[in-house]
Amino acid sequence: MSSSTENGVGGTRNTIGEKTYKKTTSSTLKGAIQLGIGYTVGNLTSKPERDVLMQDFYVVESVFLPSEGSNLTPAHHYPDFRFKTYAPLAFRYFRELFGIKPDDYLYSICKEPLIELSNPGASGSLFYLTSDDEFIIKTVQHKEAEFLQKLLPGYYMNLNQNPRTLLPKFYGLYCVQSGGMNIRLVVMNNVLPRSVKMQYKYDLKGSTYKRRASRKEREKSCPTFKDLDFQDMHDGLYFDAETYNALTKTLQRDCRVLESFKIMDYSLLLGVHVLEQNNRDGEMGQVGRPVGQRVLYSTAMESIQGDGKAAEALTTDDTMGGIPCKTNKDEKLVIFLGIIDILQSYRFIKKLEHSWKALVYDGDTVSVHRPGFYANRFLKFMGTTVFRKILRKSYNSMKVAQGAVCGDGALLSVTFDGMGLEPANLQLWVCFVADRYYSNFSWKRKFESRSTEVSLSTVPTHCSPGACHGCPLLTKGVG
Repeated sequence: MSSSTENGVGGTRNTIGEKTYKKTTSSTLKGAIQLGIGYTVGNLTSKPERDVLMQDFYVVESVFLPSEGSNLTPAHHYPDFRFKTYAPLAFRYFRELFGIKPDDYLYSICKEPLIELSNPGASGSLFYLTSDDEFIIKTVQHKEAEFLQKLLPGYYMNLNQNPRTLLPKFYGLYCVQSGGMNIRLVVMNNVLPRSVKMQYKYDLKGSTYKRRASRKEREKSCPTFKDLDFQDMHDGLYFDAETYNALTKTLQRDCRVLESFKIMDYSLLLGVHVLEQNNRDGEMGQVGRPVGQRVLYSTAMESIQGDGKAAEALTTDDTMGGIPCKTNKDEKLVIFLGIIDILQSYRFIKKLEHSWKALVYDGDTVSVHRPGFYANRFLKFMGTTVFRKILRKSYNSMKVAQGAVCGDGALLSVTFDGMGLEPANLQLWVCFVADRYYSNFSWKRKFESRSTEVSLSTVPTHCSPGACHGCPLLTKGVG
């Protein structure tokens, strides 16, 4: 009699170390997934294409696959199982919207064995990756699957209006019934390509309560860090203005969609690839965009901008579909990201969870919160702590706004616009330059958000009318 050990919600490992989920071994589940999807997608090709109707979102198709085979299904060496497909026509439309042809979908999922991934979260879900890096298959709980079914009509409308999104892209919802157990699965886009080495990986919520990776997680070869870890390890990720604006605008739009569906407790999955690290390690030749990528809008850059082009390229190297950025120390990076875990509705159990946590901890720091508050806190953290805009550094843009009459009491007014310098640094720099010409300035400074005026009241004893005619502060501007 075999024994097993607990490994999260619904997950165990048997005596030979193979993971099981609801009493089904991982190898059996992977085989059932490939057989079931192979049958249902192949069968779907015989149905004519048409517009998606409201009733299509609630259709459930079922097929029994006995181990000895039948006149409809092939024989296999797994226990008998039943395979259910939810809203097959609706999901076919979703796949077509992202340019996924039926043959490509089958090839990705069924051609090679699925790759099992480790799960850093507390859900105990199993994650499988297709060998071509295109799709993630995740086990979900009954309530999550039920919520996705209810979400489909609104999800359909949102994708029609905006296919370029950082929200999860769902390509299929299925259920394997075996041994009296229901194992529900969702097929999604893969956010972090295996072909790109991620030096850092984060699961970010904008919360601080228990938002640090555990010791066990840190010991992994590629740990998934959390919000407090990010603040310890990075001083933000810096983007050119156009990319920053596109990224934050996409996040804002996506969060408002989630808020409208009363969804919260989602995360931003963020992978950071260090370009200089690859050059030092001599690995650059091994890294690139996955071969034969078929899914439209599937890269991070395409998800926020559509054309895959940054307004101001930060590097001439191939960004592999990621978004180029820098550290505050000018280190070149490429990031990959997407919003994950959106199948959490703020219902009674979540309200109860937040209530008791708020009694013990600061209510504003816990992850579980009202959808509107959660979205605002999430956006604030991403837009200020994680993502930052590179200020334009153009010293030539500092021009003289107003000339001065030389002599006692002469006033020199200079406007600094878009210099990309913090006010403190700006003051010191201007003082240094101006002091080259005068030794007895008194300064009056006024700093505004976008345009900074510095008034220099001069009392130069050596100055006579016309003496400042050649001063760069008056004729050329500074810089």
